[in-house]
Amino acid sequence: MFILLVALSLPSFSFEPVPYSKENSLLGQVKGHRVEDDESLIEIARKFGLGYNEIVDANPGLDPFVPGTGEPVTVPTSWVLPDVSIYDGIIINLSEMRLYYFYKQGGRSLVTTFPIGIGSEGTSTPTGNFRVIEKIVKPSWHVPESIRREKPELPAIVPPGPDNPLGSHALRLSLRTYLIHGTNRPWGVGRRVSHGCIRLYPENIPTLFRLVPNNAKVTIVRQPVKVGLKNGRVFIEVHKDSYFKKYNYSGEAVLLLARKDLLRNVSTDKLYRALKNKNGVPVEISDEINTGAENLSM
Repeated sequence: MFILLVALSLPSFSFEPVPYSKENSLLGQVKGHRVEDDESLIEIARKFGLGYNEIVDANPGLDPFVPGTGEPVTVPTSWVLPDVSIYDGIIINLSEMRLYYFYKQGGRSLVTTFPIGIGSEGTSTPTGNFRVIEKIVKPSWHVPESIRREKPELPAIVPPGPDNPLGSHALRLSLRTYLIHGTNRPWGVGRRVSHGCIRLYPENIPTLFRLVPNNAKVTIVRQPVKVGLKNGRVFIEVHKDSYFKKYNYSGEAVLLLARKDLLRNVSTDKLYRALKNKNGVPVEISDEINTGAENLSM
């Protein structure tokens, strides 16, 4: 199965850079798709620029490997922007396993976004504020001693090529042992499988590499709950995050809505339904008659 996944054809979907604002912080739109020719959800995810976690969480009733030809699939190509003070450079939300890049071009403020793989339990990707300090084409992999102890058959250095897990390009962060890079194992995008580095699909890393300059800001956060606006309507996006053993999703949602002065605009029923489902798909929670603020503040 994994051999088949590695051999996937390149996707047809590419999320083009779009303008953004805090007043309109919902990107893209949710789409529909029917399974074709026995394709897996993993294949569909890559075709539409999604990670494993996004397609599986959005379709909890389907087998990820054999969903069934003709079955309808929710394709969640829509995202609420992470909640940060300034949109600048790379922002990574580990909870959703997604990278956003904010930049200016021709006087416009633009954002583009890519799915990522992140650190596994015990080697989690750190949060914090960093910089890109080096851009590397055809990187060699200097195998960490901790990995060589696990796999002594590995050489000290793996040269560029199909066996190199760093892929075709890499961005080194100011926390020097951590990279944003490609991969020779695309099935790991949307999973917690790395030793802390951040992986992109092979077809995505050249685009990010071209866009991002040296010294670009990199902000890494964990936000299982995101709240945003589009045309005055309120949306919430809720992700399962196995990093948190205990997490007060409801409390965090209410705090976010209160801080954005949106409680009076929210339906309690819609909010708690979204919090219960945790399917990673942006859901509108607007209340047409502006009731719910009293209940939410209890």
